[in-house]
Amino acid sequence: MKKVGIIRCQQTEDMCPGSNCFKGAKENLGTFQDMGDVEIMAFVSCGGCPGKRAVSRAKRMVERGAEVIMLASCITRGTPIDFPCPFAKKMKEAIEGKISETVQVLNNSH
Repeated sequence: MKKVGIIRCQQTEDMCPGSNCFKGAKENLGTFQDMGDVEIMAFVSCGGCPGKRAVSRAKRMVERGAEVIMLASCITRGTPIDFPCPFAKKMKEAIEGKISETVQVLNNSH
């Protein structure tokens, strides 16, 4: 079972309970479709703009067993507010630079 940590946009927390992320994981939809069985082992926010806390939160998730870090669709696609995070690319690059190369960093949770 692959352990996944999801980082979501703090700006959308009050609008989205994360149910589509959890549904995607449970039913192997979207980005989850080729991952087999997954366990969402952490579901945290980026910490607010410009997402600087995402790096330390990703590191903590990896220390606790995450094999995949996923930037939720609210960050990369802008769902549900139709405004993708302007810091998404930089956030992903920063996370990739601070965690093990064996840990995947993926875009979109559904």
